Amino acid sequence: MTPPRCLLLSLPWLALCLCQCAKDKIHTIAISVPDQRMAVYKKGELIREYRVSTSKFALSDQPGSKGTPLGHMEIAKKFGGGLPPGAVLKDRKWTGEILPPDSPGRDPIVSRILWLRGLEPQNANAYNRYIYIHGTAEESRLGSAASYGCIRMASRDVVELFDIVGVGAGVDVRNEPLRRVSPGPTPVAWVSPVSPLNQSVEAPRIMPPHSEASAVLPVRIPPPPLPTSSEMVWLPPGPPGSYAMTP
Repeated sequence: MTPPRCLLLSLPWLALCLCQCAKDKIHTIAISVPDQRMAVYKKGELIREYRVSTSKFALSDQPGSKGTPLGHMEIAKKFGGGLPPGAVLKDRKWTGEILPPDSPGRDPIVSRILWLRGLEPQNANAYNRYIYIHGTAEESRLGSAASYGCIRMASRDVVELFDIVGVGAGVDVRNEPLRRVSPGPTPVAWVSPVSPLNQSVEAPRIMPPHSEASAVLPVRIPPPPLPTSSEMVWLPPGPPGSYAMTP
């Protein structure tokens, strides 16, 4: 039996809706303001790193501040799929122009847009402030704070990122550096300045045979040495305050 024509016509629309509703839960993005770098994870494993630019004005979510908001956000919408690198975007639409990197006197949004939505009080205005991850024509300034609030990337990098992550992928922006270690399943992590490693530990009291309890004194075990930079890791971004240090 042949399905009704109206049903066949509605199938592509239904598939598109299902794709848009399914959030990306396997990719996360971490952005370090001091390092001006982005790390991309898949199921907790680092898969990409890129140079970026955050705001040259402030770290803020206040309307009119031109600042980059901190904290946990997500990718709300994506624009520019299939456009050539350097495609100039205005109001999230291609103008028809393609701009080479570092064109003199030009600083438009190019290539791709990943629109961010804040998930915390400290970044609640991000979506309405049009905070994006997007391509920039000023690629020579990447690695330094140069934007008006958005997170800028090179065209080739933002095109690759656009194809890797989906709507709903988490984005964590922090005013903390990335800590590097040798390659592994979790090569980078946010490191907390306060750690149980800074505290001494009292060993349990063991009563030797034929002795008085008063004659047994607790033994103080000195704290282990603080880890070197090669032992620190930056875990993939998680809920606010999920700082960690591995032994």
